[in-house]
Parts: sequence; structure tokens; C-alpha cells
Amino acid sequence: MTEEEMRKRLEMLRIEHRDLDAAIDALMAANAGDQMQIARLKKRKLGLKDQISHIEDYLIPDIIA
Repeated sequence: MTEEEMRKRLEMLRIEHRDLDAAIDALMAANAGDQMQIARLKKRKLGLKDQISHIEDYLIPDIIA
């Protein structure tokens, strides 16, 4: 995967992460009561966060000062 492809993937993951955050907030605000669905969305959101972190770590390497 090229750096440009990784940057595009990163942006798509960030958008999906924000969308999941909004969906979770909406379900919680509406007291939908489906805790299993909320838990699944939160788990998916954490997975996305891990993928985002992995790509960011690759694109922005640690610099030892």
C-alpha cells in the first residue's frame, strides 16, 4: 500500500469513527435501551481507533531526540 493510499484509508477510518461516535450518542440520548447494539458499536469504534493509530504510527515515525 502506498503512502497516498494509506492517507486515504486513514481519512475513511476517521470518518467512520466519527459516524459511529454520533450513532452511539444518538442511541444513548434516545434511551434506545439496546445495550447490546451500543456495545457492538463501541467495540467497532475501538477497533477503528486501533487501525487509525497503527496507520498514524506508520506514517509518522517516532523521532528519538
